[in-house]
Amino acid sequence: MAHFSSIVITNLSLTWPDGSTALDRVSASFGSGRTGLTGLNGSGKSTLLRLIAGELTPTAGTITTTDAVAYLPQDLPLATGTTLAQALGIDRKVRALEAISAGDASVQNFEALADDWGVVERAQAVLAELGFTTEPDLHRGVETLSGGEAILAGISRLMLADAPIALLDEPTNNLDRRARELLYGAVRDWRGALVVVSHDRELLDLMDDTAELREGSIRIFGGNYSAFTEQLRVEQEAAERIVRAAEQDVRVQKRQRAEAEVKLARRESFGNKAYDNKREPKIIMNARKREAQVSAGKYRGLQEARMADATHHLEKAESRVRTDGRIRIDLPGTAVPTGRTVLELAAPRGPVVLRGPERVALTGDNGSGKTTLLREIIGGHGERMLFRTDSVGYLPQRLDILDDSSSVLENLRAAAPSATPNALRAQLARFLIRGDRVDQLVGRLSGGERFRVSVASILLAERPPQLLLLDEPTNNLDLQSVDQLVDALDAYQGALLVVSHDRVFLDRLSIGTWLEMRDGLLHPAP
Repeated sequence: MAHFSSIVITNLSLTWPDGSTALDRVSASFGSGRTGLTGLNGSGKSTLLRLIAGELTPTAGTITTTDAVAYLPQDLPLATGTTLAQALGIDRKVRALEAISAGDASVQNFEALADDWGVVERAQAVLAELGFTTEPDLHRGVETLSGGEAILAGISRLMLADAPIALLDEPTNNLDRRARELLYGAVRDWRGALVVVSHDRELLDLMDDTAELREGSIRIFGGNYSAFTEQLRVEQEAAERIVRAAEQDVRVQKRQRAEAEVKLARRESFGNKAYDNKREPKIIMNARKREAQVSAGKYRGLQEARMADATHHLEKAESRVRTDGRIRIDLPGTAVPTGRTVLELAAPRGPVVLRGPERVALTGDNGSGKTTLLREIIGGHGERMLFRTDSVGYLPQRLDILDDSSSVLENLRAAAPSATPNALRAQLARFLIRGDRVDQLVGRLSGGERFRVSVASILLAERPPQLLLLDEPTNNLDLQSVDQLVDALDAYQGALLVVSHDRVFLDRLSIGTWLEMRDGLLHPAP
């Protein structure tokens, strides 16, 4: 589908006050339809949205938009004391309408209302469309909203403003399944240009185009995320074939160069013998020797040029192949025999029993008590919990299980104190933490690195977990990190209980049992 450009970015650069570079000479053009913006954590996606929205000023370059821009940040700021009407950006109109209805016909009220007599009805209709009650109280304090409701209120603000260009940064974070479905519906019907930063594959598959921010440049692919990944797969297969051909050419050139050196050495040896035997006048022999040296130099130069050309083609081919790593580990210590009871939840939560290497997904609306249940299991609170496992691992939403002031290696040694540093380094390498990064302070790691170290500290612990609890593990993860989590869980052989609203992620985990939390109780998921 063809679209005219709604956002044009030219040679855009941003340098932070500490001198570090956020973006460097980035150029791109976003269409008038829906564009999904992907990239690794730390690649600059959120920064780019903030620049387009005008929240940041670029160091260099230009941003041109065809119309006004509305922006929904990833961490939506909703100050205590703010009403829902204020969060929706309609507070002045609502107050003016209420004053006029109460008999205050001042000019200021009519100017503030700007003939928008149906503002309340429109707001209530949009909120209802996104899952709020039929007639939500616009004077309700935003501090009473859940995280998911806050996101939906932010989406409602953009819809009410009817913004020609809208930017959404990770809009499905903190949304339960029902809220996600409502958001998906709003995106399908979105009027105007839309740029969405997300790790949610379902949302990205609703896009018309996919843009990838990678290694400082943006590439636009026609089609949704599934089409993008398929195109990328085909490109990578072709790139790997070119690399193999280039490697073969380098081997051929190396062999030919070696053969050439042997041939030249034989010629030189023959010429030296002829010189020593003085078969011809000295002047003639010296001339022939110089000719041979010149000829050998040219021949060597030709071979070196061919070798350099083959090496250059190999390096160019290798640069097209992505080296995004895969986690490859073996975790036999996490194995649980089939039939062994790992966790039993009695009434009123249950009854629920996990046996053997069972994989359970726990879903439910925001605020239904899913995280509370995981914390109760970890703490062993109450007589409802009956444990039959030696070790439980827990990965919370905030990834706050590491000591930021200690190195990666020190954090892992705290989890596995009897392991040697070399053994831990080898294990960390399998989690793609290598070289100097092992000695880096955790507080200085990128988001993806911190995530992998958190997972490693749980799975490589001295007492490997036979029951692993994950609480919304894909929140704020880029798509590569989600793939790496799936890799790690493929190697995990214990019981798994995962809380998530990400259906695509859950479908990749070979879930055997689906549960739903409703009214504080566990039920089989519909």
